[in-house]
Amino acid sequence: MRLVPWWVFLSSGCAPLLLVGGWTIAALLHGPGYDPATQTISLLAADGASGRAVMTGAVVALGACHLVTAWGLRAAALAGRVALGAGGVSAIVLALSPQPSSGGSVEHGAVVGVGFTLLTVWPVLAADRTGAAPWGLRPAPSILAGVLMWIGATWFLIELQAHGAAGVAERVVTFAQSLWPFVVVASCMGHYRRSDES
Repeated sequence: MRLVPWWVFLSSGCAPLLLVGGWTIAALLHGPGYDPATQTISLLAADGASGRAVMTGAVVALGACHLVTAWGLRAAALAGRVALGAGGVSAIVLALSPQPSSGGSVEHGAVVGVGFTLLTVWPVLAADRTGAAPWGLRPAPSILAGVLMWIGATWFLIELQAHGAAGVAERVVTFAQSLWPFVVVASCMGHYRRSDES
């Protein structure tokens, strides 16, 4: 039996492309006043930002990709699929509660925190401990992915508080969070092909 339908490969593969494409185009629209090394992605979707529509659309599409991937990734444990889907919902809610043009927002920060947490724990919750799982759903890679994402999120918080390279840290961790579902799906598809051939 196929572990994942073809459209899950498409949804998971589009997620990192939408994220990177969104922040790249929105930064170009914003102009030279935006520093991607020190400023967050949220500033690109803030009230009044030139690239707000692009970044907001990209984040909504990213959230939809996570929802579709969670729905179709039947090989993953249910708790992990729920966490990935909830992470997708968090991305959509985040897009609908933009950061104000100046200052912070408790609501925006809370949604970011929930989304980061869900997308960091889903690999561990999705792991299959039966021993015959595809590589991306085995406990060791799943735990390693979760730990690396926690390290990335901690790095982001440190840089944010220190007014340092928060933009770089955020991009690294959000890219990793958007890429891991694709890695899992690709490993499931490869596992299916190998078991088909044997």
